[in-house]
Amino acid sequence: MRSIVHSVPARLAAVLLLGQAALLYSSNHPESIPPSRPLADLPRSLGPWQSQRDGVIEPEILEVLKADDVLSRDYATAGGRQANLYIAAFRSQRNGKAPHSPKNCLPASGWSPVVEDQTSIEVNLAAPIVVNRYIVAHGDQRSLVLYWYQSRGRVVADEYKAKFWVVADAMRYNRTDTAIVRVIVDIRDRDNATAERTGVGFVKAFYPAIREILPR
Repeated sequence: MRSIVHSVPARLAAVLLLGQAALLYSSNHPESIPPSRPLADLPRSLGPWQSQRDGVIEPEILEVLKADDVLSRDYATAGGRQANLYIAAFRSQRNGKAPHSPKNCLPASGWSPVVEDQTSIEVNLAAPIVVNRYIVAHGDQRSLVLYWYQSRGRVVADEYKAKFWVVADAMRYNRTDTAIVRVIVDIRDRDNATAERTGVGFVKAFYPAIREILPR
C-alpha cells in the first residue's frame, strides 16, 4: 500500500484532483493578490556578501518563464567566495503560470545531476528549512545547486508538496502566489564540501531578507 500511495503517478493524480477542486471553488471567488516589493530591493550588501552584478535575462527566456518578477544576481565575499542568487516570483498561478523546476531546466541546459538529495539549513527560525541539494556536471564543470519553493513564508523542497500547498492556499485564502529560490555555487577542484559550506552560508545570510521581501 505504501508504494502505491507514495508513487509519482498517485501523487500527481492527487494534486490534479485537488487542483480541479480548487479551480471549481475559485471560479466564483476573485483571487487575493498580496502586495509585494520588487525583488531588486533585495540587499546588495549583507554580512560578508557584496553584490557584483545583476544578470540580464533575455526577453525570450522571460516569455517562457512567465514570472511576474525575476532576480538573478551574483554575490561575492572579500575572501573569494561566490554565489549566484536567482528568484522567480509569481503573483498568481491561475492562468497556467508556474515555476520551472531545475530538475527540468538544468538537464535541458546540458547539466547532468551527480547528486540529488535534500539538506537541512538552520536559518534562525523555530525550525530549520529543508531545501533541495543538487550537484550537477557539465563537461569538466561542476556546480552545487540549492533550491526551494516559497509561499506565505513556507519553505517546501518537494515539487508535489509545493503544488499541494498552492492548491490548499487557493481554497483557504484565494491565493496562489509562490516563488522559486535557487542558489548556485561553482565547485572548484571537485571540492564539494567547500562549495556546500559557501552555499549554506549564503542561504543563512540571505534567507531572512528573502523571507521579508516575498509575500507572507
